[in-house]
Amino acid sequence: MTIQAEGAAQTAPSIDKLTQLFDEVRAEAFAERMTAAINQSAVTLMVSIGHRTGLFDAMALLPPSTSPEIARAAKLNERYVREWLGTMVTGGIVTYDPATRRYQLPVEHAAWLTRAASPNNLAVSAQWMPMLARSEDAIIERFHRGGGTQYREYCGFHQLMAEESAQTVVTPLFDHILPLVPGITEKLEEGIDVLDAGCGSGRALIAMAKRFPRSRFVGYDLCEEALENGRGEAARAGVTNLSFEARDLTGYDEPGRFDFVTTFDAVHDQKDPASMLRGLARALKPGGVYLMQDIGGSSYVERNTEHPLGPFLYTVSCMHCMAVSLGQGGAGLGAMWGVELAETMLREAGFSDITIHRLPHDPLNAYFVSRIWRI
Repeated sequence: MTIQAEGAAQTAPSIDKLTQLFDEVRAEAFAERMTAAINQSAVTLMVSIGHRTGLFDAMALLPPSTSPEIARAAKLNERYVREWLGTMVTGGIVTYDPATRRYQLPVEHAAWLTRAASPNNLAVSAQWMPMLARSEDAIIERFHRGGGTQYREYCGFHQLMAEESAQTVVTPLFDHILPLVPGITEKLEEGIDVLDAGCGSGRALIAMAKRFPRSRFVGYDLCEEALENGRGEAARAGVTNLSFEARDLTGYDEPGRFDFVTTFDAVHDQKDPASMLRGLARALKPGGVYLMQDIGGSSYVERNTEHPLGPFLYTVSCMHCMAVSLGQGGAGLGAMWGVELAETMLREAGFSDITIHRLPHDPLNAYFVSRIWRI
């Protein structure tokens, strides 16, 4: 015998009613969208492989070619290349002529997938998907018990960040990024003290140190592995006005040491971004300036629904940026902390003059130029 609460019969929808409410067209459209998402996820994984193996670079230089010809040009196993080409053809990236059994990477596609295309090489960013997928079990465990991860758990992270830095920072650094700070190029030529906080492998620092030999450059980062890569690159470049130091920037405090401070995609995943920003503000000499590049999404999820890379950025945030901050016992702001919160935190850190810029080459980031006016 079933006991029914009073009034339940009048309020609970019947099975027939639920059936009537079900929108078949909407359901089918969603199924098609999910099917496309699964297919595109597979394509993204194989795009990463095409980048890492050099297949896109090899095909960009070839006329229409057979699978054995492509494998020889890339110095790879033909059977694997042939199966990879199957994904590229069905994914609409490579064309195929069944009459001649020849494949071709159209020049319009090569313009977004090869190393020669940098800073427009989207295949670099495709590497995030397989790297994050390797951490799926660890992230699911954190869903259940909380906590976070460590940088060392992400195989290939430092190399990927170095590649992305080369595209979004180093290539446009002198023509587009530094000019956002009026007069900074002239000061760098004269000779000033510069800090890059959260420098990673230091490619931006090395580029500046080579261009401005009279200035003195320092790079701080939590990860010794990344710094060792930077020291090696600096040595090979013959740079002597640059030093790297492993340092946790939580509670950072070096008052009045630097004329120019930069962070490139390095604040949101810190353990304590607020204290770091306060420290960077104190580290500036009178008249100094802070240039921050960070993710240019909104702090409000409803404003990110039309962002062209919204799902990608939230995924990277959940599986890496937020997680590594929580793994240090930190705030876990995540990559999508947003320009609104970033500006608020800069003001709370003591910056009173803040200008936010967007650059055409970089749809991911916003650029904040901040100063402190001291009387």
